[in-house]
Amino acid sequence: MPIFGNKFSPKKPSPRKNSSLSNLNLDRATQQLEFGRDYGPIRLTLGDHDYNFDNGDWQAERGRGGASQKQTLKLGRENQSLREENNLLKLKIEILLDMLAETTCEGHLQETEIDELQALINTKTRTKKR
Repeated sequence: MPIFGNKFSPKKPSPRKNSSLSNLNLDRATQQLEFGRDYGPIRLTLGDHDYNFDNGDWQAERGRGGASQKQTLKLGRENQSLREENNLLKLKIEILLDMLAETTCEGHLQETEIDELQALINTKTRTKKR
């Protein structure tokens, strides 16, 4: 028996209504629908733009005043092909300039050889004349 009395004695709460939160009472199809791995596409709306989460990237679905996703992809592919073509043409120009430099160098070497041979011929003809 307490000396000072039992001042703190809270009332017991009233029993709650029994509502099962277990998923054991659901049939298999409902369990799969509610708790399964197939969530469907993840969609997000920001202002006037809708986005879908697809293969780890957010893809714009539609938007007011903007280009559609298909147009954007088409322009991106065209841009990439034009960049590749531009790089190929730059490479061809580099190769042609290298070939031109080599040909020019060979031409100068041949000219100097011709000049040297002509000088040698001239010296031989002069020595024979004397």
